[in-house]
Amino acid sequence: MDAVSSLVNSAYRGDPSRAGWTTEADLLGGQRTDPATLTEELRTGTLVLVEDEGELVGCVRLDDGATHGHPDALYIGMVTVSPTRQGSGLGREILAESELRASRMGKAATIMTVISVREELIAWYARRGYSPTGEREAFPYGDERFGRPLRDDLEFVVLRKVL
Repeated sequence: MDAVSSLVNSAYRGDPSRAGWTTEADLLGGQRTDPATLTEELRTGTLVLVEDEGELVGCVRLDDGATHGHPDALYIGMVTVSPTRQGSGLGREILAESELRASRMGKAATIMTVISVREELIAWYARRGYSPTGEREAFPYGDERFGRPLRDDLEFVVLRKVL
């Protein structure tokens, strides 16, 4: 779990994340995840790893959408691509594989949550068929396992794609 945690944190937080376009460094300080949190999340979900010549370059967490109030959907979370590989199409491949898995499971849709102020990321998902459901989820302020907020207006929007 250490390698996965390092990859995820490098893609979302701190100066290393600024090499890619998915950085949250201006929104959140601290970590995005840690090995203990990943282990806990895997009790209900699946972690798909992407390697290139033995190097971990991407991952995604898949979970039953029922945990987010969408029993007909597969929840896609923590879509991660190494900052040095972003823009290469790997993120699109990870998303497509996740959607294929959802379809094979008989799910009618995929869902995800994205921080509402991440307009560029929401637009990227919209170009891949994801639409806001109108649902919002609270950001876990006070739980530093997910980082230290640098703003007081963070919340998640729920995006959905019908398969």
